[in-house]
Amino acid sequence: EVAVIVFSTKGKLFEYATDSGMERILERYERYSYAERELIAADSESQGNWSLEYTKLKNKIEILQRNQRHYVGEDLESLSLKELQNLEQQLDTALKQIRTRKNQLIYDSISELQKKEKALQEQNNILTKKLKEKEKEKEKEKALAQQAHWDQQNQGQSSPSFLLSQPLPSLAISGTYQGRSAACDDEEARSHARTNSLMPPWMLRHLNE
Repeated sequence: EVAVIVFSTKGKLFEYATDSGMERILERYERYSYAERELIAADSESQGNWSLEYTKLKNKIEILQRNQRHYVGEDLESLSLKELQNLEQQLDTALKQIRTRKNQLIYDSISELQKKEKALQEQNNILTKKLKEKEKEKEKEKALAQQAHWDQQNQGQSSPSFLLSQPLPSLAISGTYQGRSAACDDEEARSHARTNSLMPPWMLRHLNE
């Protein structure tokens, strides 16, 4: 869309517009021009606001850095008595909170260790119980095996083949008795011979008669 306005040297107006018409073209031009001016003004205001915001942030950073130095005990010469008292109170409050948090962490750590100790003790008790049960089972198996061995020995001794293989007691007694009788006869003969050797000949003749 095109619109042309021309003034001659004599002040006469000449205009030309496309199919949209001069008034509509001028209205659109005015609207876009106003929007552009608003944008430029907003941009200028924004730049001013950013500058102001930067200054505020810079001041806050300086204050925070100064307070940080005060908290570590630096640059205290510029503080008054009241400011020093306020700083001391803030540090005391911070220390109390730090100690409270530290004690809480220590308590939680101790509680956790106690829970772990209890769990380990329970596991130890379970393992000890299992070991005792296994020892009892081994002793029971050993006793059963020994009892079975004894039963097997007793059963073998009471069997007919075992009884037939043993020597008769009467024969052993008879042999022992005969041995003892022969020994007694020999001893009596030796005693009689010693007696005869000690007695005089006339007494021996008398005894023989």
